[in-house]
Amino acid sequence: MSQVEALQSSEAMPLPPVARAPRQSPRPAAGLKAAVFAVAILLLSILFIYPFIWAVSASLKPQSEVFDNRLIPKHWAFHNYSDVFNIPDAPMLTWIWNSVWISTVGALAVTFSSALIAFGFAYFRFPLRNLLFGVLLATMMLPQEVTMIPTYLIWRKLGLINHGGQYPLWVPNLFGSAFYVFLQRQFFLGIPRDYFEAARMDGDNYWTMFWRIAVPLAKPALIVTFIFELQAKWFDLMQPLIYLRDTALLTLPIGLKTILDSFGQSGGGQGDWQLIVAATVIAVIPMLIIFAIFQKYFLEGISTQGRKG
Repeated sequence: MSQVEALQSSEAMPLPPVARAPRQSPRPAAGLKAAVFAVAILLLSILFIYPFIWAVSASLKPQSEVFDNRLIPKHWAFHNYSDVFNIPDAPMLTWIWNSVWISTVGALAVTFSSALIAFGFAYFRFPLRNLLFGVLLATMMLPQEVTMIPTYLIWRKLGLINHGGQYPLWVPNLFGSAFYVFLQRQFFLGIPRDYFEAARMDGDNYWTMFWRIAVPLAKPALIVTFIFELQAKWFDLMQPLIYLRDTALLTLPIGLKTILDSFGQSGGGQGDWQLIVAATVIAVIPMLIIFAIFQKYFLEGISTQGRKG
């Protein structure tokens, strides 16, 4: 047989079948682990959501059925929410407006001021930079109770306690916050420095570099800062309790305390807990709406911060 015929016969021979790896069935341990994890998440979700569901249910019940532990009211009382706004000496709309504008202005102020400070620590190279940043972080170790009295004395010296309105509640935010400076500095450090160098070559100054490059790229961190501070100001009770005296200047948390003191049995009231719970639900709902709107940026900011360590 010639070499050509041998080659043709070898090409015509069928190739041996390729052995396939046996299909592995999922391990029972992995499925059991996932099931346990799902059940744990479900139980924890119910644990955290149940108080709010109970509050909503109690706010829709008559006075005699508030504490019957029914999640579906036996008798509905939708008028509780309208009655909240008709309570004598309790201007709910005014308190809500005070909380809205103080929380918004305070959150915007601390977000912007902290971003400026964080950009300075992230971009500029100057002597003792790390030492100064460490001192800034060390101020986070001071409890609020330590600085409460000195801060009060400063505002009283300035004459802004009884006649200064609500300045003590938001003006300090103009000077930034150590925690928010740390949070935003981590994002600014993640921005490639070449962006800023290219902008400098194009003639940008430091302000335009901050506003046109750093701020848009660090938007998740700015939104997280805004939401954190908005929530902190919205539910803050201590500072309004210290600095506010006039009923028309009160914020919603201290207004709720006023309603509790007036209508609760401990304050000599008739135990109108349905109105107290309805006012509490009114105070919580805006924060739920804010989180639902900014949830995407909130989760992105938290996850990015976690990856950077």
